[in-house]
Amino acid sequence: MKKLLLIFLLIAAWSVQAREVYPLCDDWLFSFRYENSSDNARCVTLPHTWNLDALAGTIPYLRTTADYQRKLYVPQTWTGKRLFLKFYGVESVAHLFVNGTYVGEHRGGTTAFVFEITDRVKYGSENLLRVAVSNAITGDVLPLSSIHNIYGGISREVELIVTDSTAVSPLYLGSSGVLIHPRAVSTERAEAEAEIHLISKGDNFCRVTLEAFDPDGIQAAAKTIKAKLDGKPVVIPFTVENPRLWDLDHPNLYRMRVSVESDTSRDEIEIATGFRNIRVTPEEGFRLNDSLVRVHGVTLYYDRPGTGSAMEAEDYAEDFAFIRELGANALRSPAGPHAPCLYDLCDRTGVLVWIDLPLIRAPFLSDVSYYPNPQLEANGRQQLREIIAQHINRPSVVIWGLFDCLWQRGENPVPYVRTLNELAKKMDRSRPTAATSNQDGELNQITDLIVWAQNIGWDKGRTEDLEIWLGQLRSGWNQLRSGICYGEAGQIEQQGDPARRRRSNSLLWQPEGRQTRFHEDYTKYLAQDTLLWGTWINTLFDYGSARRPQGVEATGLVTLDRRRRKDAFHLYKALWNNTEPTLHITGRREDERNGDLQTVTVYSSAGEPVVTLSGDTLAVEQYAPCIYRCDSVRLNGRMKIEAKAGDLYDETFLTGNCALVAPPRRDPQQTAGSAHSVFEAALPSVRGRNRPENRIPADRKARTRSGSDRNRAIPGKPTPTKSNAGAATASNSRAAHPASAYGDGWHAARAP
Repeated sequence: MKKLLLIFLLIAAWSVQAREVYPLCDDWLFSFRYENSSDNARCVTLPHTWNLDALAGTIPYLRTTADYQRKLYVPQTWTGKRLFLKFYGVESVAHLFVNGTYVGEHRGGTTAFVFEITDRVKYGSENLLRVAVSNAITGDVLPLSSIHNIYGGISREVELIVTDSTAVSPLYLGSSGVLIHPRAVSTERAEAEAEIHLISKGDNFCRVTLEAFDPDGIQAAAKTIKAKLDGKPVVIPFTVENPRLWDLDHPNLYRMRVSVESDTSRDEIEIATGFRNIRVTPEEGFRLNDSLVRVHGVTLYYDRPGTGSAMEAEDYAEDFAFIRELGANALRSPAGPHAPCLYDLCDRTGVLVWIDLPLIRAPFLSDVSYYPNPQLEANGRQQLREIIAQHINRPSVVIWGLFDCLWQRGENPVPYVRTLNELAKKMDRSRPTAATSNQDGELNQITDLIVWAQNIGWDKGRTEDLEIWLGQLRSGWNQLRSGICYGEAGQIEQQGDPARRRRSNSLLWQPEGRQTRFHEDYTKYLAQDTLLWGTWINTLFDYGSARRPQGVEATGLVTLDRRRRKDAFHLYKALWNNTEPTLHITGRREDERNGDLQTVTVYSSAGEPVVTLSGDTLAVEQYAPCIYRCDSVRLNGRMKIEAKAGDLYDETFLTGNCALVAPPRRDPQQTAGSAHSVFEAALPSVRGRNRPENRIPADRKARTRSGSDRNRAIPGKPTPTKSNAGAATASNSRAAHPASAYGDGWHAARAP
């Protein structure tokens, strides 16, 4: 009786609502293609991947093809309606079949896409949906190479959208069908255009109404027009007077409502957006609404142990809490967009977002990121269109990224990157384009912004050489709108190796201490530098990489399992978090110390700390902002280290075999001299090496979901039960750029 009542209520709701959206995340049957049969298919819940565990293990990391099947009941009352399936992400190639009939394909693992199935379903009965999914290596889908795992599967949610015959189109590049283009934004007025894509069967004209509501729900603008249904988008200019602008401290969001009415149909859709302006110049840096913003960003990949890339809203909420704790005000999505729920958090709380097209070169000699393949180039353009269309309404998204560390070897990627930049500008004039580069030449002159990924002191040279490189950038390329992205691997289980020491097998030995010293040195040399508009840490979390011997790329500030914050995390929290003071003694995991002299380092954002060793006060020297050192400390057995700053207190125990001596003072001239000598020595090139591929387990367990909306019934059908089956813009082009100082030949770059 309860089921019948629920069905009646749902049918009644359908009778008064023109658009309905139903989640289709339950009751999917999964099987690998190589099993040659679906008889033993496993019942899974979306999002799902067949490589659930990002850690190296005994079960292989699979690049293969699999099938997902599900029954879909379509009530007879939907006759005359239009039906669409929306997939929010499938890694990496998807082919859809309905009742054995082929519908279409999508190529790209991180963008949404939609197929119409109106003419492929049988009304009043069940229909069979089948999605063939492949994450196999291919030469025509980005990314061609990447250090991060391509997990495979229907890794994000799926929805069924039901509309009248005339409606706002669900088909336009996987977007909402409503794209807001700001034209001029100030505190006095926001002028913008709404680009509205429509679909129709049978109607020639319709009425389109656009309404804007401020953060308090008060109508701020309204306009109604008569639109011709000729397949072209409808453009409605509108103005909001005295807008409440979106910024980091006041993330004001406006609600936009679009209503469509004809003689036979009606539809309504709402989206959220915000109004702000962006300007980046070499002289002023990054400005949001004319206010200077020091961009403190982190790079974020999409995986977790036990979930792989099949992350849900609660997973992203937990990860976002780390961003807020750290005090970062920006995040970068380096391999394509994340799930929409993450950017919803950024919109609502005030975090800047940079989304990259996955045109990536992984740091391996054998990898290719680009070659002039027409199918590949078309795929890159398509993915870029989808990224922009799906995220253009988000005020948090401020940068479109076009590539990551492309090599200019073999085929020249410059013409292709130029077409991508032109495409981005055509679709969206309000945001700058950017690129992450470690190369010389014309490639760096295409995008509006350039972010240098030199990793000096890790990939090449010593961290002291960063001072030389910054001087070259300042004197020879100050017209560039430059940012910097950097990171160092640090395995939290590896302790005891001096931070500056290199071992021959650096792939296997990546001690946390080396990562800590790397970030401390960058803090020193980047402090108070106004040349760079933004700093990006690569990365926030360790992430799965089957190509690494450990199965993990350990450049994160936090371990892959999210359980342990590395010392470098506390450093940036001290530097960036202005609301929660930090006091942290570093190196506590290296609790047994060898050698005559030791250094005790403390991070403090609460002023200079008082540091004691078994009750004796140590002499403290400030190395860089928030970094305090006690040098030449001798440990005698197990000794207690205490630090106090204001109301904050921290302690740890270290074990050694010596007594306390006074710390020597540093000679800045000596340090600078050594840096120059290393730079001028023209050390040999060290390029990426082939890493042995390791295997990653494939967990075939089903994910559980919660929430009533995930089991929302389709009208006319009882709720099913689970089956038992298991460039900067520059006036003059330059042939050489700051990358050349630490480029392929390690030659000293000079400004022309």
